Parts: sequence; C-alpha cells; structure tokens
Amino acid sequence: MGKKILVLTGSARKKGNSNRMAHAFAEAAAARGHDVNVIDTATLKLNFCHACETCYKTGKPCSFDDDFNTIADDILAADALVFSSPVYWYSVPSQLKAVVDKMFSFVVGGKTDQFFGKECALICCCEEEDPAILDGVRIPFERTAALNKWTQAAALADKF
Repeated sequence: MGKKILVLTGSARKKGNSNRMAHAFAEAAAARGHDVNVIDTATLKLNFCHACETCYKTGKPCSFDDDFNTIADDILAADALVFSSPVYWYSVPSQLKAVVDKMFSFVVGGKTDQFFGKECALICCCEEEDPAILDGVRIPFERTAALNKWTQAAALADKF
C-alpha cells in the first residue's frame, strides 16, 4: 500500500533545478504507487509566525489568516513530508521557511498525534561546489526532524 506523500517546494523559479528535482521525485514516487501531492509554497500568500500561541483557538491552524490554513490539513494527513529547496543565502527561501515555522501551530494546537512520527526527506541544490554550503539547510532540517520524531529519508531509501 502506498504512502501519502506531500512535497513542499520553496523555489520561486518554476523551471528551476529544485522544482525539477521535486517533480521528478513526485513522478517516480507516484509510479511506485504512492499518492503524491506537490505544493509550491512560492505561490502562497504567507505571513510569518507571530509566536502568539493562539493556534487553533479560532478553529484555524493560524489565527492570522493566510494560505497556511489551506495547506495545514494536507501536512497533517501526509505520511511523509518532502522539502525541496534551493539554497538562498545559505538557507531556505522565506516562503518555505514560513510554512516550516507555522508548523509550530500543530504543537500548540495539540495536533502532535497527527504531526509527530512522519517520514521525511530533503531535496536541495545550490550553485556552489563546497557541500558545506548546504549546512544552513541540512542542519535545521535534521533538527526539525529530530524534534518532531520524523524518520529521515536516509533510513527510508528503499521504501520510496
């Protein structure tokens, strides 16, 4: 039985390398029987997290109504989350970072039973040759995965 995989892209460049890699992954995963949905965060109207901790108090994940509220259920329903991103100034683009920051609402809102324990993967690219350039993306991803008890792709390669 296939997994429900949500791919969150971060690049504003529709034909950029990270978007191409994300869609190649999505096609390959779908061909293996998985249900794959790709959400392009660069097309969303997103605000930053205000850390107000009023998540779900209005019935919505974020009290500051933006497009995160339209994708939150997709994130919670996914068995696996795949983040695809170019490196922008040694980190992820702000659109994708806004989504990651707003995932805080699942913890504050008591949705950890749906949010913790997912499988996850990172697809990332940059124009530099030094692999240390990716540290600004890799390390926060690894820490986020650990905090949320996600199993990273290196341990799942044969499952996808």
